Amino acid sequence: MDNSQKGKCPVMHGAITSSESTVTDWWPETLNLDILHQHDTKTNPLGEDFNYQEELKKLDVEALKKDMHALMTDTQEWWPADWGHYGGLMIRMAWHAAGTYRISDGRGGGNTGNQRFAPLNSWPDNVSLDKARRLLWPIKKKYGNKVSWADLLILAGNIAYESMGLKTFGFSFGREDIWHPEKDIYWGAEKEWLAPSDERYDNVDKPSTMENPLAAVQMGLIYVNPEGVNGKPDPMKTAAQVRETFARMAMNDEETAALTAGGHTVGKTHGNGDASILGPDPEAAPVEEQGLGWSNPHKSGVGRYAVTSGLEGAWTTNPIKWDNGYFEMLFNHDWELRKSPAGAWQWEPVDIKEDEKPVDVEDPSIRHNPMMTDADMAMKVDPVYKEISLKFMKDQEYFSETFARAWFKLTHRDMGPKSRYFGPDVPEEDLIWQDPVPEGPANYDVDAVKEKIAASGLSISDMVSTAWDSARSFRGSDLRGGANGARIRLAPQRDWEGNEPKRLAQVLSVLEPIAAEFGISVADTIVLAGSLGIEQAAKAAGFDVSVPFAPGRGDASEEMTDADSFAPLEPLADGYRNWMKKDYVVSPEELMLDRTQLMGLTAPEMTVLVGGMRVLGTNYGGTQHGVFTDNVGALSNDFFVNLTDMANTWKPAGNNLYEIRDRKTDEPKWTATRMDLVFGSNSILRSYAEVYAQDDNKEKFVHDFVKAWVKVMNADRFDLK
Repeated sequence: MDNSQKGKCPVMHGAITSSESTVTDWWPETLNLDILHQHDTKTNPLGEDFNYQEELKKLDVEALKKDMHALMTDTQEWWPADWGHYGGLMIRMAWHAAGTYRISDGRGGGNTGNQRFAPLNSWPDNVSLDKARRLLWPIKKKYGNKVSWADLLILAGNIAYESMGLKTFGFSFGREDIWHPEKDIYWGAEKEWLAPSDERYDNVDKPSTMENPLAAVQMGLIYVNPEGVNGKPDPMKTAAQVRETFARMAMNDEETAALTAGGHTVGKTHGNGDASILGPDPEAAPVEEQGLGWSNPHKSGVGRYAVTSGLEGAWTTNPIKWDNGYFEMLFNHDWELRKSPAGAWQWEPVDIKEDEKPVDVEDPSIRHNPMMTDADMAMKVDPVYKEISLKFMKDQEYFSETFARAWFKLTHRDMGPKSRYFGPDVPEEDLIWQDPVPEGPANYDVDAVKEKIAASGLSISDMVSTAWDSARSFRGSDLRGGANGARIRLAPQRDWEGNEPKRLAQVLSVLEPIAAEFGISVADTIVLAGSLGIEQAAKAAGFDVSVPFAPGRGDASEEMTDADSFAPLEPLADGYRNWMKKDYVVSPEELMLDRTQLMGLTAPEMTVLVGGMRVLGTNYGGTQHGVFTDNVGALSNDFFVNLTDMANTWKPAGNNLYEIRDRKTDEPKWTATRMDLVFGSNSILRSYAEVYAQDDNKEKFVHDFVKAWVKVMNADRFDLK
């Protein structure tokens, strides 16, 4: 054996352990398509045939809840429960799972069980939640596939509150687990945990200037810094940040005050030690830690010596009971700034009776000062929050009901429509934030409706564009938007610039009477018109196809629509219709990828849809950019044929504008944007484009387009899944 080979690594060193793509390492400006490759079925150990809804039907819900109640007081030596009750820990786990949701792009939240993976499992704000999940493992092991981790994490919070005396508003099962970190969620550009919040604000004193789509004030936090803005206590400044960040998580002032108070009515903070000596987080911990992190070598390292946030103490006299103690403690005492044993800023009472102090988590003969965070003090000093909090203080029943509803919204907002809810505790009441849509007629003569639409004089472009605009609002992140409900005819969607309001109104003026004549929904009529347009375009290209159509959509009313909450769904760009509202910091092609991922499409589906939409003439405003065909309106593969034709050259002609010229004569042939040319410049997308440009794939192109189109039209039809 060659001695020079001894000790050499037998694998490509770094290629296995590195999480970074070597392609983007070498070429950082290349378009990263990973956002479209998330959660491939190959990562799912349960297999393609696994159906969680079917598994849920086998779940003994009452037995599961009974076991969960027992868990709350079954304290374990390796991680003992505070005061013998895990309620505070389980609530924090559920809260931090759900609380990452932001309304701007619908990403985050507890709907996927993503707290099990990086980066969330190792966020500074999630210290010790690895222990909460591990405490749940025996229950997950027992019930197996019949309950997802995502459901279990949220249910733990519900059961915790119930076991401490709160009547919850309800609970729904139905959250499906992912099996891979979500790289598609942008948590901020910072390269270090808890970097100063100035980095994500134009002006930190103006919370509304926080970078979109972010909601939390610093990298690694769920909401706000408990010590104050950038760790500097100032309750009024913190109140402004609380208001903005909770608004970005879909909460109003009353819901915000209720959640703040209700979350701190039970449990405690942990900071009785030196935070600097904690071991590495779960992702960085050595293999012998077995997925746990933040090991604490100080004394027992658990119980009264646990270190989590760095703040230390409980908010109320009885932290394992649902009561009005939070408000009584907050308003019946004066407070001053002090440092916790871990060195964190917190507020403690200037004077307090001994029997009002909470007892030690291990020894009830010892009492400690309660504490408040800067966000708690904001509930006292901000005029609006103070008024709401005093109202809660005077009316415990009203507070409990308001909190229960806000908690339900927090933990269910990202689940989508009520049709996805499952279980005996689903509330009967329809809530406006659930975007309710009535069931529409499903038994009617579809062919007769299509004949009427065909005779209406609407163009292929108008029919396809309107159907697309109606459906493209769907977000797979929180399952909002889509064609069902026909909210494109209601405020604010009817006025969105990207929906071409004038053209939209003209198309609706034709389709709405047809819907009324047949007694069907406008939503179905819009989608059916788009299907008809595609069938006509395919026929013009020489292919006789039938676009699958599933009737049954309903029409939402203005009363069913929270117009303000739909504002964040407005598209700012749509690569499929070759449109951008204005220039942005990110490239047009990146915006197209973001829209594609939100709609739940793959890179090949994006490719075939863009190529088809171009030749159908569906560009915003009728522009000709990317319409690489002389036969507009025919569903041909001309876009790909001409994009890959080396008889052409491609030259810049302005901001996000290019000319395609004849290589020999230099005569201009077409114009294009980056959202067109990326399908020829990016090596992965070009490989897809070449497939559709082949002479033997003309029919494949049509069938793939139809399949992807139907996927978009039915994305919000959960009754079909």
